[in-house]
Amino acid sequence: MCYSAAAYPPGVQGRYDRAVSGTYSLRFGKEDFKFSAAHFTVFGEDEAEALHGHNYRVSVELSGPGVDGLEFLVPVAAAKRDIRSQCAELDEKVLLPAECPHLELVQGETVTATFGQRRYEFPSSEVVLLPVANVTVEALARLFWQRLADRWGSLHDRVETLEVIVAETRGQGASYRRKL
Repeated sequence: MCYSAAAYPPGVQGRYDRAVSGTYSLRFGKEDFKFSAAHFTVFGEDEAEALHGHNYRVSVELSGPGVDGLEFLVPVAAAKRDIRSQCAELDEKVLLPAECPHLELVQGETVTATFGQRRYEFPSSEVVLLPVANVTVEALARLFWQRLADRWGSLHDRVETLEVIVAETRGQGASYRRKL
């Protein structure tokens, strides 16, 4: 039950002023905000890692000056659903950079990726071509940021900043933070 500020029930102590300036931060780092994917990083026109995989973890922080009438910065259940959805799109896929100048990609029933003398062929259903120049944790953090910002843009009256952190191993990751 919600009470008006003038009619707190017995036993409720104190009041606080919602008008006091400050910033709220809400962090999401659930155990299931993860995806497993294969990739290789390109270091130049003649050097790249071997194809390998990571168990990536994603966490998100939103911050802003206001909450809604029920004291929420954002609709929590919907936010968690959106993060899980973004992870699911990349889970158990081969991630390839669609904008890499050193990688030749041919897409059909299969995706063929050619880098110098190396040639990989994957079923199309198991590949995600990302709109990035290289598959790095920095690029993944920015891509997650953009996709979540597209979904959450209507929250700009309460949320000022969105930060996404993508970790490829324990202790190694990248973040991307920007105003909505």
